[in-house]
Amino acid sequence: MTNDKNNPSFLPDTAICEDCLIELFDPSNRRYLYPYIGCPLCGPKYSLMKKIPFQRANSTMENWEMCPSCKSEYEDSQNRRFQSELNCCPQCGPNYYLYEKGKRYEGERMFQRVVELLNDGEIILVKNNGGYHLVCDAFNKESVQRLRDKLNRQRKPFAMMVKDLDSAKEIVYLSKTEEQILLSNKRPILLAKSKGDLNEIVAPNNTDLGIMLPYTALQHLLFYYGAPRYLIMTSANYPGEPTIHKEEQLSRLVDDFQCATLIGERPIERSVDDTVVKQTKLGLVTFRRSRGYNNALNIMLPSSRPILTVGADLKSTVTLVKDQKVIMSHHLGDLTKYDTQLKFERTIKEYLQIHGVSLSETIIGYDLHPHYFTSQYAEKLQGYKHIGIQHHKAHLASILAAKNKLSERVVGIVFDGAGYGENDEIWGGEIFVGSVKEGFTRQGHLKNADLIGGDAAATMPLQALAGFIGDFNKELLEQLQLPKHFFQSLKIREKNIRTFPTTSVGRLFDAVAALLGFHRAISFEGEAAIWLEHLASDSTIKEVYPFPWTGKQLDYRPLFEEMIHSKMNGQTPTIIARGFHRSLAQGVVTAIHSLCETYEIDSVVLSGGVFQNSLLLSDIIDLLCLNIQILFEEDIPLGDNCISLGQAAIISTMYPVE
Repeated sequence: MTNDKNNPSFLPDTAICEDCLIELFDPSNRRYLYPYIGCPLCGPKYSLMKKIPFQRANSTMENWEMCPSCKSEYEDSQNRRFQSELNCCPQCGPNYYLYEKGKRYEGERMFQRVVELLNDGEIILVKNNGGYHLVCDAFNKESVQRLRDKLNRQRKPFAMMVKDLDSAKEIVYLSKTEEQILLSNKRPILLAKSKGDLNEIVAPNNTDLGIMLPYTALQHLLFYYGAPRYLIMTSANYPGEPTIHKEEQLSRLVDDFQCATLIGERPIERSVDDTVVKQTKLGLVTFRRSRGYNNALNIMLPSSRPILTVGADLKSTVTLVKDQKVIMSHHLGDLTKYDTQLKFERTIKEYLQIHGVSLSETIIGYDLHPHYFTSQYAEKLQGYKHIGIQHHKAHLASILAAKNKLSERVVGIVFDGAGYGENDEIWGGEIFVGSVKEGFTRQGHLKNADLIGGDAAATMPLQALAGFIGDFNKELLEQLQLPKHFFQSLKIREKNIRTFPTTSVGRLFDAVAALLGFHRAISFEGEAAIWLEHLASDSTIKEVYPFPWTGKQLDYRPLFEEMIHSKMNGQTPTIIARGFHRSLAQGVVTAIHSLCETYEIDSVVLSGGVFQNSLLLSDIIDLLCLNIQILFEEDIPLGDNCISLGQAAIISTMYPVE
């Protein structure tokens, strides 16, 4: 058994272990049906730690004194709870209680009342290891719609907790690998292919359902007492705000939902969201890296100075390098709201303090985007030096750092929504050659399109479409019978009002979605691309369109010309959508083959949020030469969660250990 006290950094929150589960449901055990049962090998640590080393006095359990029985276990080297820092029981506490309209319920009656409420279609707030969740019956349409209305989240998928693996298999298709992912001690949310029963309610216009299995004793107890087998369990927060983890934060949600609250007495030091992953042909792709993951990465970055990097504004993380060891934070959220910005700032202060790092001796890394909150915050820090790192190069460097391949030359493909380019343009379809150590050279990109209306184009697919096909024959465009917003966008483009060049593949997906019928505004990031992938998943490959690699650019014009003609000839949107994915994959693979041959390289890195599309990944793998290896690390997200790590990796090569 590893002694947690000797661990120099944070420890992850993990699922309750089998031994504790057996005790939980053993009537003869003194922790029978006790929600806070745990041992040194399981349960929360990171969300409760105040400082290192991990000891009770350094955690939110510091004010809870062990009873004689717990103390005896803690001190007995032969006991499985030897030095279990969070050791507790019903006698010494803490415990849970239900608060409902002025009434307080405890013990068995508490669980009975919670289950009654859930089965009656009520929404309740439940405190789990890393924060509160909003919970309701996933099969109750009225409850789920009420949740959507209150959160102003009409189409974004909700995550579900299912009772057990058998229950999961009734609603999604699971491979043996996916079963193992669900049962792992990380217990992430797994995006798995739906069997169709719940999508209309839980994940409209989506091929997948996000499911997880219980990971706390409390969650197991809810199902034990008769809660619905399928529960919406979504983070308790309004869009853009951090997950609530303190009781004093509850009043707004309780007032809005008029709901009961299942409150745990053990305080939470920091909110930690559920991790989100998906099994693809490439391997396990991490969408959001958070609960269950160790923040101390198993890599070394050879820097002679401490490094602090602040990542990007969306899917924010921070990374700290000290004595060549790398600490990468959990997912902090999107820094569009003040409370999330405060969480970001607190995390930086915590990391510096806990690891004894002096800011004045530290190199500060940030994104080149001048308007990012993270970049502006970094420039105010009184560090040793400030270094801006290009967004897409950081994407590539993160994976190479995780593979401990800082010197390996690769062809790097980075496709995402937007990142600030070195030429002050908005990049998002980039092709590089090089290594972290020698640097990356931009060798190609998606042909420039027009971003009409600036950032607004990211929420209006019709504007994106106008930016890609605005130069096409006007009579042809009229025949497409698109909504007037498309033609209004063309007029804005003609007048060059807030219109900027972009290479964004994210906007390319939006544009294709608009061509095929997605005409509304986007209500959450990636909605149009998810809709397009869902559309394509209903078809086999019947058409492939030209998407030529010119040696410097991927030219989308022939692609759109053929898709438009196909649509006008009556081809179904599903077939066109499937053809688009295959065509994009073919263009990418052509570029990879060309550059690998030219530069005598046999390794490629794919990164950026676009590659979270499992259909696109599968097509690329199908078409890629067998002698070309895709470098990939399943623990490192392809989206912007990885940016802070990539920034740190690039900076470490500028100040290597002598």
